[in-house]
Amino acid sequence: MDRQRNVVWHNALVTRDRRERLNGHRSAALWFTGLSGSGKSTLAHTVEDRLHGLGFRTFVFDGDNVRHGLCSDLGFSPQDRTENIRRIAEMVKLFLEAGAVSLTAFISPYRRDRDFVRNLVGKNDFLEIYCRCPLEVCEDRDTKGLYKRARAGEIKEFTGISAPYEEPENPDLVVDTHLASLEHCANSVVNFLAVRGVVREISHEAVRPVGASGGA
Repeated sequence: MDRQRNVVWHNALVTRDRRERLNGHRSAALWFTGLSGSGKSTLAHTVEDRLHGLGFRTFVFDGDNVRHGLCSDLGFSPQDRTENIRRIAEMVKLFLEAGAVSLTAFISPYRRDRDFVRNLVGKNDFLEIYCRCPLEVCEDRDTKGLYKRARAGEIKEFTGISAPYEEPENPDLVVDTHLASLEHCANSVVNFLAVRGVVREISHEAVRPVGASGGA
């Protein structure tokens, strides 16, 4: 079967623009990248909570959660990591069309994979947020015990230990999660979204304290 000849794109009657107008906000893809333990998931979920409180349509694609279902057949080889990101990128693209704000929390260690996502969804919609945190701090946190297992040789191709992490060269936003509180980091992201026109106004609710959630 010739897939190109038999699969035809269908143009929907309800467009992205109509969905965005109904939602009252732009859709966007917030791509949180960083080492394991750098605070990606914590920060992404905290920002989502802020946006949800403002009435935004949101969804967090969490690295671990995705590997329980959509990407459960993939390992952690360079090829599988690339395929993992490709699948997520296609999902994020669909969520953009749905008018939602997607927040992704993936190590996504390779620049070429992040560039692929940027090119697929569009430079204006892809916002790369680098959760910068030194390896020694991430390893000291080791909330999942993964670094200890990687050092013991129980986990192969572990980013930062036996596999590389390629830092973003020109991220849209850098948050130093080892220096700033979770509250400060979340405020930085929300304020950045206002500058980029995703959040139209910064309200007291948008920059409210996180409370006792701890650091990112």
